[in-house]
Amino acid sequence: MQKETSDMKILYEKNGYLTGINILDKNELMLTIQNFSTLEDKFGKVYTQYSLHNAHLEYKWVMDLATHPQVLKAITAVLGPDVILLDSRFICKYPASDVPHESNVAPYVAWHQDIRYWGFEGGPVTSVWLALDDVDKENGVLQVIPGSHKLGLLEHGTSTIPGNMLTSNQEIPIHLVETEKAIQCPLKAGQMSVHDGLTVHFSEPNLSNRRRCGFVIRYVPTTAYPVDDPDRPRSFPATVLVVGEDKFNHFQNKAPDTFTKTF
Repeated sequence: MQKETSDMKILYEKNGYLTGINILDKNELMLTIQNFSTLEDKFGKVYTQYSLHNAHLEYKWVMDLATHPQVLKAITAVLGPDVILLDSRFICKYPASDVPHESNVAPYVAWHQDIRYWGFEGGPVTSVWLALDDVDKENGVLQVIPGSHKLGLLEHGTSTIPGNMLTSNQEIPIHLVETEKAIQCPLKAGQMSVHDGLTVHFSEPNLSNRRRCGFVIRYVPTTAYPVDDPDRPRSFPATVLVVGEDKFNHFQNKAPDTFTKTF
């Protein structure tokens, strides 16, 4: 296991991402899909496509996903032994037949870096996409620029193309993106990808007749701390120490009473 985690760290530091990591077995995946279907039925697909934010505080099964031993093995490999769950969100791109798009514009995610939106310093952020469905180019696969995390924070402007799912509607100007180097990260349901907060990435619209849904989780090392930056205003109402020890206490531990760290 030590060599495996060491190899993960080497690849992650070189490329800024990992992909195709097996997480959920057949039974775990089936239960997760059933649980998510319950939320779809309860809230409706218009809501569940982007508004299930920080559900790990409310639903134990969501917290179990965010603290799954296989997830945390990868996260500690790249961030170290002391890790805080910063934020989570389900993101679904539904077929137009399920959720008609306004003005017939299919949702997409513009080229961006995650850390552009997060008001903290003192450490990196690692983003997880845990696939509930198979993900491929037809239904809007994640695409990354390997090594782009070494470029630092790039300029972000306002997207001029309708349909951008990013809350702030920002994007990196296309002339700053080496699109010819883009790598697709297809996943089978139950697998995950991981990328650094500075890794440039995007995803195209879902043009298939299949749902493309995933659980996005963000983690930081305990060295990270929030900053008051008007250009990156952010509150952190759902932080949970999920691995190790927090010697700094920069974030409040909002762990539900039912939560117990596994290691």
